[in-house]
Amino acid sequence: MSHLPRARPAAALLALPLLLTACSTAGGEPAADAGPPKAGGTLRMGISSAPDCIDPQQTATNASINVSRQLADSLTDQDPKTGDIRPWLAEKWESNADSTAFTFHLRSAATFSDGSPVDAAAVKTSFDGLKALGTKAPLGYGYLAAYRGTTVVDPRTARIEFAAPSAQFLQASSTVSLAVLAPAAFRKTPEQRCQGDGLIASGPFVFESLKQNQEIVLAKRKSYAWGSSLFKHQGEAYLDKIDYKIVPEPGVRTGSLASGQLDAVTDVQPVDEPQFAGNGFSENIRTNPGVVFNLHANTTRGVLTDEKVRKAVLKGVDRAEVVNTVLTPNYKPATSILGSATPLVSDLSAQLAYDPEGAAALLDGDGWVAAADGIRTKNGQRLSAAVVFSPVFNQNRSVLELVQQQLRKIGFDLKIEQHTTAETTQIQLAGNYDFLWYNVTRADPDILRGQFSTKSGNRSKLAPGNPLDAALDAQSSTVDTAKRKPAADEAQKLIIEHAYAIPVFELTQVVALSSKAHAVDFEASSRLQLFDAWLS
Repeated sequence: MSHLPRARPAAALLALPLLLTACSTAGGEPAADAGPPKAGGTLRMGISSAPDCIDPQQTATNASINVSRQLADSLTDQDPKTGDIRPWLAEKWESNADSTAFTFHLRSAATFSDGSPVDAAAVKTSFDGLKALGTKAPLGYGYLAAYRGTTVVDPRTARIEFAAPSAQFLQASSTVSLAVLAPAAFRKTPEQRCQGDGLIASGPFVFESLKQNQEIVLAKRKSYAWGSSLFKHQGEAYLDKIDYKIVPEPGVRTGSLASGQLDAVTDVQPVDEPQFAGNGFSENIRTNPGVVFNLHANTTRGVLTDEKVRKAVLKGVDRAEVVNTVLTPNYKPATSILGSATPLVSDLSAQLAYDPEGAAALLDGDGWVAAADGIRTKNGQRLSAAVVFSPVFNQNRSVLELVQQQLRKIGFDLKIEQHTTAETTQIQLAGNYDFLWYNVTRADPDILRGQFSTKSGNRSKLAPGNPLDAALDAQSSTVDTAKRKPAADEAQKLIIEHAYAIPVFELTQVVALSSKAHAVDFEASSRLQLFDAWLS
């Protein structure tokens, strides 16, 4: 998801000489010599932007989620390796045949930080309160679009019902966006909770303080004893505190880590990765699940109304060159519209192979003829389209400029239009674009429904009742993987077959660690999970 605009006050937060070539002097001994985990200490974590809100139910940016995930527990958790849904606050669960009702059986003894129990009544209050937030809960609002209500079956059993099939809800129940908050939290306004006031949850850390555009401090929750079944240990977290330092400039972040002023930093840029591979440092790397970075076509605009043109663009992008030239081996060329870490992803790498000759043949057969400048024309129309993007990922412009060069080789003129995140959102809502450049993170194939369904985002501007709609609806109708996968496969195939979107590369999270920091890990959505983190 998008990062916030960078805050100027943070630029001077860690104003120090950048020791970009002196990693070995600050790194200490390799992590392998650190021994068993130890309790205590404050993890100083440099993050790239100021969280807009730390209420789990209202977060939307990576920076926000990386903080709020440590504060709140969810009904379930998701295995990052397999995609399986595992117990957390709920010991077990069932769904009905059409995935319109989910019954959760809660574990005993879990409490919120105000001492109140995590019971079925609290689950009902939390989900009803989240639904009432509407668009203030940008992620949860979509997950609960068809939410009908929660029934308290008994103190430890809650049944959550939907007005339409919602197989995606089971995975959504593992996300921080649907984390369970205490009833007392809803006595505060959404704005107060965003700033940590009244943010009462059951997580392994509690909110301590916030200095706007500078830092957020979390403290360990004493007597925490109901961690996810995926956590590496049970009981309290190892760390006493987490001190998130907001440092927008990549060079300042990496320099602060190199000099020992920080223990870990997020959003390491490709150019900075090599300095933290060894020399007493380490990197934790995870590919984002969900929709990969792509050129999403508006099929009602200009030359993109022609499917042969869109297919030629699909063939004209050299994804391997993008990764090898602009990014690093930690990034992957797209092999589907979904990232390789997404459950039920299809391998469509053959359909996404670089084929400039095939692209040229398609355009030749479609009547597009090269002009003097190399760009093709047809009946006086130039083979050109614009891509709208915002620079939320530092390499976005460099990637698009390389794609622009690649497409010129087949006679296609890609124009690049940079806008702020807010401007891009307005352009998207108005439909005033040829291509949109974006990615969306979620560890479930239903993320496609939000972008492509005519009943939802419909960024391709397709007509209702098309085959893609049917496939997207089918994959949302059951939690049975054996039944769901064929529909998810069909949806991915149709998107590529008709070139509704041009996948390019998978976003990767790279966190750099000093020799003191260990087990700074990711959950299934590639957001930080710091319960098992510790310092030597």
